[in-house]
Amino acid sequence: MSTDLTAHPHAGTELHRYAEALLTNLAAGATSSGMPTKPIDVPGYWLAPAVEALTLLMDGEEALEPLARAAQRDEQRTALFLCLALAVAGQGDQIHASWLGIAFGELSLDRPVTHGQRALWLAAARGAYGPAGKIFVLRKLDAVASATASEPDRWLRALTPDDPSTVVPPSLSDFPGLAELPELAEPVQAAAQLTRLRDRCAEITSVRENIGGNREGARGNPAGPPGERTTAQNEGTPGNPAGPAARNGGNPTGSPDGPAARNEGNPADPLEDPAAWSDGEPLTVLRHLIGSNEVEGPMSSLGGHLLSDLQPGSHRYQAAIALHVAAPIVRTAAESLVQATQVTPPESVVMPILGHRVTLRPEGPDAESLAAAEERISIDGTPVRGRPWLAYALLALGAVALVIALAIPVALPLAALGLILAAVGGHRLWRRRKREQADAEYVVAQLSELREMAQGAVWALHEYAREAEVRAQTATSDLAELTRLLRRGPRAG
Repeated sequence: MSTDLTAHPHAGTELHRYAEALLTNLAAGATSSGMPTKPIDVPGYWLAPAVEALTLLMDGEEALEPLARAAQRDEQRTALFLCLALAVAGQGDQIHASWLGIAFGELSLDRPVTHGQRALWLAAARGAYGPAGKIFVLRKLDAVASATASEPDRWLRALTPDDPSTVVPPSLSDFPGLAELPELAEPVQAAAQLTRLRDRCAEITSVRENIGGNREGARGNPAGPPGERTTAQNEGTPGNPAGPAARNGGNPTGSPDGPAARNEGNPADPLEDPAAWSDGEPLTVLRHLIGSNEVEGPMSSLGGHLLSDLQPGSHRYQAAIALHVAAPIVRTAAESLVQATQVTPPESVVMPILGHRVTLRPEGPDAESLAAAEERISIDGTPVRGRPWLAYALLALGAVALVIALAIPVALPLAALGLILAAVGGHRLWRRRKREQADAEYVVAQLSELREMAQGAVWALHEYAREAEVRAQTATSDLAELTRLLRRGPRAG
């Protein structure tokens, strides 16, 4: 077991500075050639021999002795340090599968994922350890992730966030009210979501990653492909005190390329550019391991990480692994969407037309509901105004005034008043008549529009039924394509 550095504060400070400088060089893409040959060793502490082993491995030299010392002091931290540091340096091919097993430990649904596990997860997802390293992480996740496969809607929302807008099929474009009816909208929404799900899975699984994810590429690494070197997963056990050192016999030595050649990768690839790790989880955990800083905040659960990795905007390599792990529940959710699209269109629907509920059937609008709507339009369009008593009174007063003016010749002004009163009364009657004509015309227009819209909606429902058959066939095809994509899994090359 490792000891703390309280007994050797000065040496511990110097060791941390050395390790921090080394990590800075790794993150910047530099080599270890400019560093001192050996860091200051603190008795009983694992970091100095681990750093020494790292520099030797990066230089292509044998590191059995420092690896043995570091593993004896703290096997788990040594393995985690070497796995992450070599990944940041772009030399993940140097690790052995047993190192990953020791560093990763065991996942559990009862505990959050540790920062170290998440860092190894991310590094493997980005291809830092080649296809074999990715398979290792997938097996670790698969071993416990099946219990997280619940609430399919959560996984669908992660892959295809809810679209608040209503999807209107072409057949109902002129009748948005029909498109909002749940019995008609749900199959359309399900088909649209299935299409988005298929496209999202195609986007994730179409990623072609750099084989091995390491900078040796195809430049003739004499150690052979990572897949060959990491097949010895049963070499030793995590309890072996020799740890990584006992399995360093496969470490390539005398590589003709050397570390400098490994750093000639294309910067366009995030795995080829060491600066890509500068703000990433692996480098943060490394600095925590050497005591430079603390990893802040609790980690999420396994299901929480998987859901986060599936969301649009997450790193494509992480999404590929998360999709592979969640493939069974995604397939089940997709099958439920297909079933939703295969629902037979209803025999009748109730649609609001001009504010009135009309039942529509394939043979036409329901006569009873249509008659009720027409009656309501007639009643609403013809307001009750009562008799025009004021107009009648004005006409009567005007007539009386004229009679009196004719009977008494000297009352000529009274005759003029009578004419005015009669004119006002007549004008009021004329305006009332015009309003009644306008009301009648409005009712006729509304009744005509009601019948026209009801008949048009019936034809739209016929077209919707024809589209439903095509939509169900398309959904079946989308499910087949989605199943093929999920079976493909994350691509290693």
